[in-house]
Amino acid sequence: MQHATERLSRDRVYTLQPTVPRALLELGKDAAGSLDPSLIHLINVRVSQLNGCVFCLRMHSDEARRDGEQQSRLDVLSAWREASEFSVRERAALAWAEVLTDISHKPVGDQVYREVSDHFTEAELVNLTAVILQINCWNRLAISFRF
Repeated sequence: MQHATERLSRDRVYTLQPTVPRALLELGKDAAGSLDPSLIHLINVRVSQLNGCVFCLRMHSDEARRDGEQQSRLDVLSAWREASEFSVRERAALAWAEVLTDISHKPVGDQVYREVSDHFTEAELVNLTAVILQINCWNRLAISFRF
């Protein structure tokens, strides 16, 4: 049986490159003022599911519940297209998050862009995109070093 290679700790990564966590925190800062916190939690959890980031899944699921998100919605988030628990606006945001997270495998189509644009102002769309970029970066950092 092969043992996992020990990686740098989260604290060590942040000590060696303190601008990374600061930059990532800054990236999502404006979104917090313009988007519903519940939506941000849903995006963070869904993108973390897609990327397979256990560290971020635990953290963002706990934060979502702490802030009042219903466990029943978190339970069906991976099947949001079939679940009735999500609003049209949330569905548009989740579709946008999935497309941007999987951008290397397929292009960002006009239909998903039109749908998200129908439910978010230009500023909200840019902020939503920043949240998606932010959590994707956090996921990659946490997965790379096995936080």
